[in-house]
Amino acid sequence: MSDSMAGKTALLEVTSDTTADQTPLLRVTDLRVTYPGHPPVEAVRSVGFELFPGEVVGLVGESGCGKSTVAKAISGMLPISGGSIDFDGNEVKALSMSRRPVEQTRIQMVFQDPTSSLNPRRTIGAQLADGLQVAERRTPGVPGRLDVRQWLERVGLAATDARRYPRSFSGGQRQRIATARALAAEPSLLIADEPISSLDASTQARVAGIMCKLAAEQNTALLFISHDLSIVRLIADRLLVMYRGEIVERGVTAEVWNDPKHDYTRKLLASIPKPDGKGVLPAG
Repeated sequence: MSDSMAGKTALLEVTSDTTADQTPLLRVTDLRVTYPGHPPVEAVRSVGFELFPGEVVGLVGESGCGKSTVAKAISGMLPISGGSIDFDGNEVKALSMSRRPVEQTRIQMVFQDPTSSLNPRRTIGAQLADGLQVAERRTPGVPGRLDVRQWLERVGLAATDARRYPRSFSGGQRQRIATARALAAEPSLLIADEPISSLDASTQARVAGIMCKLAAEQNTALLFISHDLSIVRLIADRLLVMYRGEIVERGVTAEVWNDPKHDYTRKLLASIPKPDGKGVLPAG
């Protein structure tokens, strides 16, 4: 079996069939984000959605549509200009220079470029320990908490790799390390912002599969942001389609894929490369 086919099989195995809890973990209401300028740029307007514990939601759309802005607002990395973000009953506010509130450490992010998100001057073991320290600070003394070497093994690396530096690893391996660091913090919500866009096709499948598998094992909700519907289709319970700062379509993944309602969604699906060369979407 080829690497790409193995990756696809792994993705299919971890796709959840979760029935959403009645109480949302995350509720985004009428979210608006404006970047200052002359004139100001309204990057996100009137965005609203809910995310439930253990659920995988795909946020898809072309580059520049506002996906990453939504992610940064939810994580507190950007101030919002309107609306609200409620995480497990607490309002999410933009981070200041003071220490991050303990409650907000239950939201973790995996970024697009693992090269810039990992410190090149520190071993990966030391960086994974950062995630463990976050979990320990929030809930000290939890029995059976995994250590650095166990986390490396969970993402397919060797325990002895803890002594190595990020430059020693491939792009896909670095992204797996970044995923392990984020999940070692034991978040309730993991936001993956274009985590596979810089990787080749077979590596994309492997990284996405590992991320979903580990998140599911921890009952961590996953907001997976991408412009690649072919991967998101395999892992997401629901889809949110974003266009020019707004969500234009939402629904169960199979329903959106098989019966898109919005013109933009249809164009997005039609743009997916077709391996049969006939320009026909594969059957659902």
